[in-house]
Amino acid sequence: MSTSGRQRVAAPPAARPGGAPRSTTSRAAVVVGLLLLLALAALASLMWGARDVAAGDVWRALVSPVDGDNDHFVVRHERVPRTLIALVGGAALGASGALMQGITRNPIADPGLLGINSGASLGVISAITWLGVGTVQGYLWFAFLGAAVTAVVVYGAASLGWEGVTPVKLALVGAAFTATATSLITVILLADRNTLDEFRFWQVGSLSNRTYTFFEATMPFVAPFVAVGLVLAIASGRTLNALAMGDDVARSLGQDVVRGRLLVVVAVVLLCGSAVALVGPIAFVGLAVPHLARVLVGPDYRWIIALSILVGPALLLVADVIGRVIVPGELEAGLVVAVIGAPVLLAVVRRSKEVAA
Repeated sequence: MSTSGRQRVAAPPAARPGGAPRSTTSRAAVVVGLLLLLALAALASLMWGARDVAAGDVWRALVSPVDGDNDHFVVRHERVPRTLIALVGGAALGASGALMQGITRNPIADPGLLGINSGASLGVISAITWLGVGTVQGYLWFAFLGAAVTAVVVYGAASLGWEGVTPVKLALVGAAFTATATSLITVILLADRNTLDEFRFWQVGSLSNRTYTFFEATMPFVAPFVAVGLVLAIASGRTLNALAMGDDVARSLGQDVVRGRLLVVVAVVLLCGSAVALVGPIAFVGLAVPHLARVLVGPDYRWIIALSILVGPALLLVADVIGRVIVPGELEAGLVVAVIGAPVLLAVVRRSKEVAA
C-alpha cells in the first residue's frame, strides 16, 4: 500500500502527459533560448510594421533620438509602448492560463473558463452603455473591476456545498457565468448601436493604438497588479504540483488546499483582469502557452509557470508583427493568435486521445 502511494506521488496521472527535458541543465538551456526568442520578437516589433525601421535606426532612436526624425518618433512614441504592453500583457495571459490549467486539472482551460474574460467584457460594456466611457484608458478600470467581481461570484458559488470548492464545480459555475454574461452582452449590443461600435474594436483584442499616451495613462496602474499576480503565480507552483495528484494527496503532503486554491484564483484575477484591460480579451494565449511550456520542461508547474511568463509575450509579439505585415492595413493580434491557437487546441485533443489509449 505504501509503495503504491509513493509511486503516485512520484508520477501523478495528471502529470504523465508532460514530456521533455527534465534536468536542470536542459531546462536552463530552454530558458536561455526563450529569452533570446523574446529579445528577437521585441526587436522585430520595434523594426517592422507599416513603416519599416532599420535595426541601427532603432538603436539610435533608443539611445540618442533626434527631434524631427520620423523614424525615431515612430520607434519611441508608438512601437516602444506597444512592445512593452505586449510584454506585460502576454506574460500575464500566459501565467494566468497555466494557473487555470493547474487549478482545474483541465488541459483545455484558460482564463475564460472561470468567466474572467466575460466578466471583464461585461464591465466594459456596462461602462460604455450607462456611464458614457469612450476611451481605452477608461475601459481599464471597468475591465479589471468586472474580472474581480466575476472571480468573487464564481468562487463563492463554487464553494457552496459540503465538499467546498472543487475543479469540476469551478468549471461548471464558470461556464454558467460565461453563458449568462455573454447573453447580457448580446442583449445590450443589439439594443444600442453606439455601444456596439465602441465595444467591437476592443473585444477583438488588439495592440494597435497603444501609444505613449495610452502607456503613460495605464501602465502605472496595471504594473503593480501584474507584478503581484506574477509573484503569486510563481509561488503557487508547488501547490499546483500537489493539487495535480488530487486534493487528498495534497492534504497528506501538508498543503492547505483551500488557501492554495484561493491564492491561485486571486493571481488569475490580477493577471487576467490586467491583461484584458491592456490588450482586450485575446483568446488562446492562455490555452496554447502552458502546453508549449509543458512540452519544453515537463509537468512541473514551477517551471511551466516560469516558461509561460516568457512564451506568452513572445507569442503575442510575433502575432502582432505578423498582423502588421501580412495585410496592407493591420490585422488585429487577437485574430492572429486565434489562427495560431486553433491548431494547438486540435493537437491537445489528439494528444489527449493518444494518452487515454
